[in-house]
Amino acid sequence: MSTTRHLINRQRRLAAVSAAAEERTVSGPAAAQARTRTRTRIRRPEADAAAPARAGSSPARAARRPLPVAVTLLAVLTVLLGGFAAVAANRASALHGSVAAHNTALTDTARTSEIKGMIAEAVNAVFSYDYADTARTDAAAKRLLTGKAVQQYASMLAEVRAQAPAQKLVLTTTVTDTGVETVDGGRAHVLVFADQRNTSTAKAGAGSTYAAAMFAVDAVRQDGTWKIAAIDTFG
Repeated sequence: MSTTRHLINRQRRLAAVSAAAEERTVSGPAAAQARTRTRTRIRRPEADAAAPARAGSSPARAARRPLPVAVTLLAVLTVLLGGFAAVAANRASALHGSVAAHNTALTDTARTSEIKGMIAEAVNAVFSYDYADTARTDAAAKRLLTGKAVQQYASMLAEVRAQAPAQKLVLTTTVTDTGVETVDGGRAHVLVFADQRNTSTAKAGAGSTYAAAMFAVDAVRQDGTWKIAAIDTFG
């Protein structure tokens, strides 16, 4: 009887050991797979988080790169242009508030046209000089210059007068355009554009030289004629 119980107990122990072994055999790889899946799930969020960080670092580096020189210069340029426009606007506003209130250069077209024509003729006459006929230029200067312009003109033409006889110099001035900036009663401010030809006949083959000129004059109306009262060469 004791032998029978002993055999039964032994079989039960063997069965328990075998079941435990099978459980370890099955649970081992399954647990490993579970841990692997767990580690995989843990790694993927880290990898996903790192990928955007690396991708995002490229725009940051691009943003730190210096702007091309052309763009920088364009920006500087834009600022400067904006400053000039502001100054011009302020000047225009000031004119509208003071001088422009009396300026008839745009409204009195007949007067403006008269000024343009007379000043062009005056400039052509007084700034043309012929060494063989100086009296004509002197007469024009006496008739068409007044005020400060008389002395200014004498200084400007002094060198021409000094060299003209020896070089047999002929200076011809031709006004190509004029612009009347302001007209206020009997006074006006005029821009003058002219071409000048300087011809010397002292030596054979000396030929002519050409130059362009731009200056401004203050004009006044005296005795029915617009005369040059001041000369501004922008020097």
